[in-house]
Amino acid sequence: MNPPGGVTAEALSATTARVSWNAVTSATSYIIERAEGAGAFADVGTSSITTFEDDGLTPETAYRYRVAAQAGNTTSGFSSEATITTPAAVTPTVEVTADITSNTTWTSDNIYLLKGFIHVQNGATLTIEAGTTIKGDFNTLGVSLFVLRGARIVANGTATEPIVFTSSRSEGERQAGDWGGLIIIGNGIINRTGPLILEGTNTPGNPPIDYSGGTDNADNSGTLRYVRVEFAGFAPAENAELNSFTFAGVGSGTTFEFLQSLNGLDDAFEFFGGAVDVKNVVSYNSGDDHFDMSEGYAGRIQFAIAFQTRTVVPRPTAGNISSDPQGIENDGCDGAGCTNGQNSLPLSLPMVANATLVGPPSTVTNSAGNIGMMLRRGVGGIYVNSVVTRWSRAGISLRDQNTLNRITDEDLLLRNFLVTESPVLFQAQSGSTVQGSVDETASAITFETATTATSLFLAVPTAEPANGTALDFTPAAGSAAATGGLDAFTGDIATKAGTFITPTVYRGAAAPGGPKWWQGWTNFAVN
Repeated sequence: MNPPGGVTAEALSATTARVSWNAVTSATSYIIERAEGAGAFADVGTSSITTFEDDGLTPETAYRYRVAAQAGNTTSGFSSEATITTPAAVTPTVEVTADITSNTTWTSDNIYLLKGFIHVQNGATLTIEAGTTIKGDFNTLGVSLFVLRGARIVANGTATEPIVFTSSRSEGERQAGDWGGLIIIGNGIINRTGPLILEGTNTPGNPPIDYSGGTDNADNSGTLRYVRVEFAGFAPAENAELNSFTFAGVGSGTTFEFLQSLNGLDDAFEFFGGAVDVKNVVSYNSGDDHFDMSEGYAGRIQFAIAFQTRTVVPRPTAGNISSDPQGIENDGCDGAGCTNGQNSLPLSLPMVANATLVGPPSTVTNSAGNIGMMLRRGVGGIYVNSVVTRWSRAGISLRDQNTLNRITDEDLLLRNFLVTESPVLFQAQSGSTVQGSVDETASAITFETATTATSLFLAVPTAEPANGTALDFTPAAGSAAATGGLDAFTGDIATKAGTFITPTVYRGAAAPGGPKWWQGWTNFAVN
């Protein structure tokens, strides 16, 4: 008996194929075998007709099929082979057009397309599965996800399956400001009296959101773990760009760790008051500040990377990049609602440990910003074990007499910094920039300066890396960043650090020889 002729295979989906052949005279059934790639053939089934549907395949995989005919105890040889490659899986898209008013779960087998300003309302919890992608619709003006006071978001991604908020445009076309961003409003304490209308709200299609009046710095707004926000920052109104991540009055009961902002139009991470703690965060190419804290923020941040390679190019009509971007910009209180001016309570007293703040290369046009850390308007806090490099105007700027008063009152501590490739450690005294009157020795301000930064890290290029290139912020052998850390906390530093922030022998966000905690779930794409 001859083997079947005319064998063909057709991919019906990413996981299903159909095999067809010509009938063989006297055959009563057919044996179908399959091989993956160059592997061995194995029996996958029989058919009494001249077609067979095979399922359970892997997307984007090559398969080979062959068929033999049977009649009683007689079996033919196998046919010539037919080959296919399954296509990529097509994930269904679910459009999100209305506010979330009851407990809702978004699953990883769907893509969620935000079309408009979506609010998780008081009393509702939005749960997002690991590996889920959420897209802001490029064709809808004004797209953001707001988690309002009294609501919760539970977004637990993993290092291998991060949760990604991104643009609906195709890779290579995406730009900063393609959509709004992720905004969380908690019941934490703010040092400004209200009403305080959150920037980007009270605009067409988006009602005003008042984030003042919080009473509980231990409030819990949920969990963000292994979450990326990409190409955000759209401005619903002139000069009102949204941030990639906005945390307004978010309390310390909330868990934020392993977060990345990628190519946002405004700040990457902005904190208005509250006391949420954050660990293992990355900002890559921001249109404004990488980390911005103000209005009584009292939380703690450890292991933070900011890396700027370029001037962000915004989507047309989405808004404007900032004229004064910094690595860190921290304020006390400023403007309406500051009942005691820059001394309004509670003071802004964050703790930032093990930051690696890398400014743009010299080939990027400088602006009025380009300062590694801007501390002003009466801000205090503890800043320790960090690396500030490649900021073309200064490593650090201290502004306003009330900021200096925080040093005198021991509410502003700067310890164990490495500052490289900046023309000066501190910005010169001029106007409100008052560092010139600070006695570094008496204030126990401890810094080390070096002339070059390119040898600090293993694989952080001086030019812009290729789209999506993996970077390595681990200190190179012999790097000054590998040592010099404050490796034991005492007094106020130990009290503020608690069990959340640990002392390190190194400076910056990565331990020499330690885990590369940012790899696997981050993205370093430009568009």
